[in-house]
Amino acid sequence: MVTKIAQWFEQKAFGVCEWWGKKLGIRTTTVRMYFIYLSFFTFGSPIIIYFIMAFILENKNYFKPFYYKKRRSVWDLD
Repeated sequence: MVTKIAQWFEQKAFGVCEWWGKKLGIRTTTVRMYFIYLSFFTFGSPIIIYFIMAFILENKNYFKPFYYKKRRSVWDLD
């Protein structure tokens, strides 16, 4: 039963904890556990931060600055 719930959550989650785990070089489950503990101690306020990060990760193409895109030179003939 617990494994079914964990699998469902991993499929439906936004990937925020996985992204933080890759960036920090630690396991995703560790990030999730810290997030859960932090949510309990701060009365659920990190959930709002989680949804904001999920929104940004889902729409990250719109938040990237224009200078990350391939710049073209004045001398390019394309």
